[in-house]
Amino acid sequence: MRESGPDRDDEGEPDAEGDRRGADRFPVTWSVDCETEDTFLYAAITNISALGIFVRTEAPLAAGTRLRLRFDPAPHRAAPLDIEGRVQWINPARPGCPNPGMGVRFVGLTLELRERIVEIIRTIAYLREDIDQAS
Repeated sequence: MRESGPDRDDEGEPDAEGDRRGADRFPVTWSVDCETEDTFLYAAITNISALGIFVRTEAPLAAGTRLRLRFDPAPHRAAPLDIEGRVQWINPARPGCPNPGMGVRFVGLTLELRERIVEIIRTIAYLREDIDQAS
């Protein structure tokens, strides 16, 4: 189980030297339903990459837990995403922790789902680039 530590910043996110992700992350604010065999959790996604998401929650699931994720990044445009994931690391809720939650890696993606996620991320990156250029 990975938690806050020397290679993480104050929000539990890996710092520049400790960041081992293989894909760029993009900040978002989306609702997500997380479901296991015996748990249902309604939470928020605060960033996404082609490999996974960060789910902000006061009650993160244990590292290694497999779960079903349901979220809708583009309401009214296409069907919501329904993806299987695995908790890779957690940032437990504790005093002074501004960003409790869990890093979830996508698992078992079909080609269609992977392409949808990549297209969503491209759209986010494009929109962010337009905003940055307008500033």
